[in-house]
Amino acid sequence: MFEILKKDVHTNARLGVLTTPHGKIETPSYVIVATHARIKCLKPSDIKKTRTQVVIANTYHLWDKSSTTFLREELGTKLPIMTDSGGFQVFSLGFGRENKVGKVLNKQVGKKIKRENIKITNKGVYFIDGPDAKGIEDPRFDNRASRESNRDKKRFLGPELSIQIQKKLGADIIFAFDECTSPLDGFDYNKKALGRTHAWAKICLEQMAKRGSKKAKQMLFGIVQGGRFKSLRIKSAKYIASLPFDGIGIGGSFGKDEMTETLKWIAPHLPEEKPRHLLGIGKIKDIFNAIEQGMDTFDCVIPTREARHGRIYTKNGYFDIRKYQSDKVILEKGCACSVCKKKFTRSKLNNMFKINKPLAQRYATIHNIWFFNNLLENIRKSIHKDEFSKFKNKFLANFYAGYL
Repeated sequence: MFEILKKDVHTNARLGVLTTPHGKIETPSYVIVATHARIKCLKPSDIKKTRTQVVIANTYHLWDKSSTTFLREELGTKLPIMTDSGGFQVFSLGFGRENKVGKVLNKQVGKKIKRENIKITNKGVYFIDGPDAKGIEDPRFDNRASRESNRDKKRFLGPELSIQIQKKLGADIIFAFDECTSPLDGFDYNKKALGRTHAWAKICLEQMAKRGSKKAKQMLFGIVQGGRFKSLRIKSAKYIASLPFDGIGIGGSFGKDEMTETLKWIAPHLPEEKPRHLLGIGKIKDIFNAIEQGMDTFDCVIPTREARHGRIYTKNGYFDIRKYQSDKVILEKGCACSVCKKKFTRSKLNNMFKINKPLAQRYATIHNIWFFNNLLENIRKSIHKDEFSKFKNKFLANFYAGYL
């Protein structure tokens, strides 16, 4: 159940509560990524120290872990959990990996678009295994011989199986299976992909209708696609909104600095009473812009992935801890995370990173997750006071001051 508590008088930002079987989520909220049902570098007991309200696990990577207890046992928490559908891997393991392009287009690549690691059909997607960057093959694939190519390992994922896996995993919020296109895909390809996504959306709803009483409280979100094309985005928003989903996900790819404009196309066609989740977006500026357009939740690996590489977030911007060999100040003045409370200095964390001490990544991750969750709490307070725009402008000016 989703309840809107207040709407900002100057923007489309909204304050709400999303109720799940494992607790309430105050929105807007950052959803922390726990790909393999674990937040990398953290112990389950650490999660409580970060103000995390909800996490999202990855259906594709949990393919063989389909049990109702696995997620909870691995995370060691009763927090609400989301699982994605595996649809993003259609992009990331296919076009994204082969062409080295992210879902937000920051640079152009060659004209030839390759999708050799996947085969997309109207029924679903074949993932064709190959060695990863370290030369290690993916253990999730079976060993069925393929006479059509030199590849010998394939795996098929479609809307029926995606929902079956997610139902077994028992997450509170699950997503319909979709095709996430590349920001380099043209109109014609996006139109075909959108047709598949819409057809799969209906199949996902049919699969959910077969759920047992124990799964009846799972919420299913449909996903709006359409790439960088206004007409397709609006068409998708209207269609997904017309179906009996419990919430709406906004997926797909964007050109650089196009996300806000895309959300402006979509938002007017979404049902007000349903929660909206923006998939795979989480930069500071994007957070504010998404909330300003009426988004309620969003997930991204930024807080955790960047922490593991030494990037520390503060209200005054971010910095590379590996450059602070002799700085005796704490990570962030005024920060109330468990690491800063211990007066942990930048030079000490720098030294831990230098000698590859595992605690370095753990402490950096705790701090970064706390920072993002604390930012969202302050955003919620600003919406409550009808001061969202004021808070946004002040925070962004301060955060980006050193980068202008």
